[in-house]
Formats: sequence, C-alpha cells, structure tokens
Amino acid sequence: MTALPLSGRQLRIAAHGYRAEIASIGATLRTLTSGGRDLVVPFEPDSLRPGYRGATLAPWPNRIVGGRYRYAGREHQLPLTEPERAHALHGLLTWVEFEDRLVLDDRVVLVAVILPQAGYPFRVEVEVDYRLDAGGLHQTVTAHNVGADAAPWGTGPHPYLVAGPGAVDDWYLSLPASEVLTVTPDRLSPVTVEPVSQHPQWDFRTSRRIDDVFIDHAFTGLARTAGVAEVRLLADDGHGVGMEWDDRCPWVQVHTADTPTVAETHRIGLAVEPMTCPPDAFNSGVDLVTLAPGATYAASWRIFAVPGAPVAG
Repeated sequence: MTALPLSGRQLRIAAHGYRAEIASIGATLRTLTSGGRDLVVPFEPDSLRPGYRGATLAPWPNRIVGGRYRYAGREHQLPLTEPERAHALHGLLTWVEFEDRLVLDDRVVLVAVILPQAGYPFRVEVEVDYRLDAGGLHQTVTAHNVGADAAPWGTGPHPYLVAGPGAVDDWYLSLPASEVLTVTPDRLSPVTVEPVSQHPQWDFRTSRRIDDVFIDHAFTGLARTAGVAEVRLLADDGHGVGMEWDDRCPWVQVHTADTPTVAETHRIGLAVEPMTCPPDAFNSGVDLVTLAPGATYAASWRIFAVPGAPVAG
C-alpha cells in the first residue's frame, strides 16, 4: 500500500498554460504556475503545510480574539489554535480531509462538512471549487447550512503570492484600500479602522516597492472597477501576479510573511487574503454572514499572471 502524502491526495489541473495542484487536506492550493513560473509560494506534497499556506479558511478567516464569542444569546469558547497569541485562528477546516465531488482536467470540486463541536455547534457543508481558464485560477467557496440552527459564517483563502525572483522587499504592490484595521502589537487583536493616509507605510493605492515595510493587517474601503477589487504584485521586469474579487469580500488581509528566525520562509511571498468579514467578526458582527438553515452563501476570487512591461521606480 502506497502511503498518502502528508498534505493528502494530490489533484492536478491544467489549462491555457496554467497548472495547479490542490492538496485534499484543507482544500489547499499547493502550487500554481503560469508558463512554468510560480504565482504562489509552493510546498512539497509529502510535507506538513507550512502555516496556512494556500489553505481554505472557514467558517471564519483570521482571528477570533480569545476564541470567545456570543451568538444568538449563547456564549461559545473555541480551541485556541494560535496559542502564542491566545486566539482561534483561520477556522475549522485547515487540517480536515476534503472529499472529491468533481475531478476534471481543468477543474476540481472538493467538499467537507463542519460538524457540530465545542465552540461551533453548527453543521455546515463547505464546497471548494477550483477552476482554470485563460483568466487564471478561479476559486469559489460555497457554504450550505445543513443544520437546524442559523450559523455565523465567514471565509477566505490564504495564498502567498510570488511576483518573481527575490523577496517581498523587491516587489511592487498595488493595493486599492483606503482604510486599514489597526491592531495591538503583541496579539494583533483589532483596534480600529483608520484611513491609510494616517499610516502612509501601508498606503499602496499607488503602486510602489514594498521595501522593508512590515504588513500584517486587514484593509477595507476597497476601490473597485466594475465591482471588482484588484491587487497586483510586480517584479522589476513587470511580470508578476494579480488577484481580484467582488464585493462579497469587502476586506483583505495582507501579510509580508515575516519569520525572522526562519530564514527559508522569511518574506518569500505576500499573503493576500480576500475575506467576507474582518478579524474577530464573530464578536464585532461587522460583515458577518448569518447562514439560515438551508441557506447557501458563495464567495469567489481569481489569481492570474501579469505579463507586463518593466516597472518604473
């Protein structure tokens, strides 16, 4: 019997010069290339996924402070999966084995059910659809409440984008966000939403080199074209990667992958995480989806290659 890779079953799709490999544990985007060029930071199939790289986040993205929240008049306590900061991080599905619902040459659909458990006594089926076409990789996450009670819901992806050779410091970021959620320095707990004009180090509305700026923040106030917000990350030669999403995701978390004590992962990619709700939405209620029994809710995003011309600056 052949041992299953540590990241689960490997599902490979290809179309129009794009190739992607999806790992079944966490419905994780393990690799994505265009013309052989990495668009996300990959990892090996027979290794534990580093952090949350490429994972699907549900039924909440980001953090629930202290793992505690009140919903429909009841108090809930989740396991603290970010023990160093004492938070519940990135949902309940990142280490769950998803089953195949559809497997084609250019598309895979995976499914898992969040079972009622301590801290989240709700039953939600989660379908994750990855599809390649000439426009890149499309991912859609659909929640279906198959339980008897309304459930709090949020979702998002966790890819680390790659513009080209080098590190985050070398790349140019375009992020059309006019507001940033400030956080406490120790636990990264949300504080308040403020204009990025008050924090010019995080103002990337005009594309500029990231340099040594540290980012691990949620942004909102997203400017959109035809309803779509777009982030671009470019190398000096103009090649790079883009990501876009519609108004189902009014937030985006951006992180410069700072791991100063681990050189091999330090600032090697830029996490760009469109989110249906901000950090700690189970407590604030901001943009939190209430999923009624029998209801469904879908959110989607797209990652694509940018061919481009050399960047000035």
